[in-house]
Amino acid sequence: MRVAILTISDSVARGERMDLSGPALVQRCRELGWEVTATLRCSDDPGNVRSQLRELADSRRVDLLLTTGGTGLGPRDNTPEATLDVAERNIPGLAEEMRRRGVEKTPTALLSRGVVVSRHRTLILNLPGSPKGAVESLDAIAHLLPHALEVLHGARHD
Repeated sequence: MRVAILTISDSVARGERMDLSGPALVQRCRELGWEVTATLRCSDDPGNVRSQLRELADSRRVDLLLTTGGTGLGPRDNTPEATLDVAERNIPGLAEEMRRRGVEKTPTALLSRGVVVSRHRTLILNLPGSPKGAVESLDAIAHLLPHALEVLHGARHD
């Protein structure tokens, strides 16, 4: 599975804060045996987020695009809206499962507004901005992603 990771954060994009979630996701993806093909950063500006998502998904060089950051209630948290703007299909069950499993350890996980969508042959997952939240959310559905991608790429649902 080819994976790109996009950290969405004004302070990380400006170099004012170190990106901790992106590297945590890289490590977890490698532990799962997935190939990380790109790691990028962008600001919380919705236009920048949409542009990065389109470019990565439309390149057809990644199967899975993980975003980290911008899923909360803050005024600059625009990731879910930008993701829905570029989506072809919404996959609500995966986002619901991430929240359901997250609340078992962190009650505020219910405040995450992250979505899971597809664009062309790429799944796009919005993950929280904290390293712990990002990895735990990915782990909640990681076992489902290979099958989801097979079906997205044309395999039968057996």
